[in-house]
Amino acid sequence: DLLALPAGRLAYVGGPAWGVVDMQGKILLRHTPVIADFRAMGEGFTLSADGAQVRFDYEYGGKSPAVFDAAQRAFVAEQGLNSPILSAYGMNVTDWEDTTAPKLNGTLLQLKNFDMSRSLALLPDGSGFALGTDWQLILFNRNGNQRWQLPVPGAVWAVNVSQDGRWVVAAYGDGTIRWHRASDGAEQLAFFPHADKKRWVLWTPSGYYDASPGAEGMIGWHVNRGKDHAADFFPASRFRERFYRPDLIEKILSTQDEAEALRQANEASGRRQNATVSVAQVLPPVVELLSAAELETGETTLTLRYRTRSAADAPVTAVRARVNGQAQSGERALRPVRAEGEQSIQVTIPPQNSEIQVFAENRFGVSVPAIVRVTWKGKTAAAAGFVIKPKLYVLAVGVANYSSSEIPKLGFSAKDARDFAATMKKQTALYREVEVRLLTEAEATRDNVVDGLEWLQKQVTQHDVGMLFMAGHGVNDATAGYYYLPVDANPDKLKRTGVSMADIRGTLASLTGKAVFFIDTCHAGNALGGGRRALDNNLNGVINELSSAENGVVVFSSSTGSQYSLENAAWGNGAFTKALIEGMNGGADYQRTGRITHKMLDLFISERVKALTNGQQSPVTQAPGGVPDFPVAAGR
Repeated sequence: DLLALPAGRLAYVGGPAWGVVDMQGKILLRHTPVIADFRAMGEGFTLSADGAQVRFDYEYGGKSPAVFDAAQRAFVAEQGLNSPILSAYGMNVTDWEDTTAPKLNGTLLQLKNFDMSRSLALLPDGSGFALGTDWQLILFNRNGNQRWQLPVPGAVWAVNVSQDGRWVVAAYGDGTIRWHRASDGAEQLAFFPHADKKRWVLWTPSGYYDASPGAEGMIGWHVNRGKDHAADFFPASRFRERFYRPDLIEKILSTQDEAEALRQANEASGRRQNATVSVAQVLPPVVELLSAAELETGETTLTLRYRTRSAADAPVTAVRARVNGQAQSGERALRPVRAEGEQSIQVTIPPQNSEIQVFAENRFGVSVPAIVRVTWKGKTAAAAGFVIKPKLYVLAVGVANYSSSEIPKLGFSAKDARDFAATMKKQTALYREVEVRLLTEAEATRDNVVDGLEWLQKQVTQHDVGMLFMAGHGVNDATAGYYYLPVDANPDKLKRTGVSMADIRGTLASLTGKAVFFIDTCHAGNALGGGRRALDNNLNGVINELSSAENGVVVFSSSTGSQYSLENAAWGNGAFTKALIEGMNGGADYQRTGRITHKMLDLFISERVKALTNGQQSPVTQAPGGVPDFPVAAGR
């Protein structure tokens, strides 16, 4: 489409982009969405025999290929995948590429008026074929009669059928790849790979999902409020406890039925089958700003005006704020004066450009933050000659030799913690003082670790940095969540002997200073031995939870998804810790400025670990929205 604008300019939209051109045809503005462009993949859209693995291209015309395994929820190497079948004896489909008149054995196939055919795949048994168009996905039998047809979320740029005949898999113009049952076309799973080639999210029609670090905000629920009010959008992270179900996603491809996958996943994990509840019945509150969302000031104390909305049966219980990701002292649980109407909250900002996030809570969860961006117009701390060096507090925990014979021993976890602690003790150029509490082997009991977390929580002030380093084994229990295993962990009594995510999150999220978490607990082998029920070491959920805006934690994880963290005697450490220490000791100071920020450290660790492990291990760093890049070490 084209639209005339003033001064002879034209706004245009075409394909995946929109923009503005001037009278000479010069592009003044061009915006492309952050989706993979599946056009012109052709026979490059391939599937494994069971349909679990799919090869696709991120860029137009077969560029930037990738293979994703939906069962493992991970990118994998390409091996033994099958291209779409385009011809078979007695079934000759022609004129199907970008036309409105596809034919079967010379006979015109019936499409909707003006609909255009885009993609084709024959069923492996020769009983029919799938045809993708701009508006529909259709399964025809070998005589050209429709077995089923579905409206689609975007043009079907590519389609394929698994060799076992169970799945019709389609790549759509909205950047998603979706698995449909071949028997009736019912969608069972959707996959969105972000164009950054790192983030992804998988979900079922009811909203059960799995997501890579940083990807939970890419899907969510759009909740209408009637014709007279703008709708609300709630990202999936607001319903993490209810809908984050990687165990269910894993079973979708084998069961071909969401309800059955849910039943099996609940049975395997011991979860109770709860009655189905509409999302509209469990909504968190909404915060609406009454103050301007963009401010200029030279004052360090600001009063923000807002109002909240919440369901009548779930009133707002607290309102709190974070500035640049840090909790506000004294404002962690500010109760609103009244349920409705204008209210205010006072926040303190540093003498710099800042981002303020205001959250409301009810019994269902925490709101999406209302965001105020502040441009600082006063004197900076440096200009005023008053710069406070932060103090660094480090709690380093590492266990290699467990008391329980059921928990496998590790080689370097305790040494990793000792080496990290020693490295940070030397960081006196950046910090006015460094305090370290080190717990390894026999000292790393559950009581001592919990005491250490309490020490960290009490010591860190708004000017300080708190770091938590944990190495050893960790497990995800499908019902109780993540546990770090201290030296005295008992596999049969995890709640009593493990360090829970609630303990870790409660500490780090409450720090009024900057919070950084280094976690290296994804070691090879089932941490609790064979036969243990529904336990794994996938840290994606842990990373997403801690790095949510309301928690404000910068998380460095040794690996992603179901990858293992590797150790090697030649390194003298685990790969992650070796790279971390090298980075902190100056390796990450790429520009030789004498300062290493968390983003610089992220880049160094990612590249170094990939080099050490020949690409077998991919560390992940995730920072919450609103947290600016900040120094974590001084280069040498």
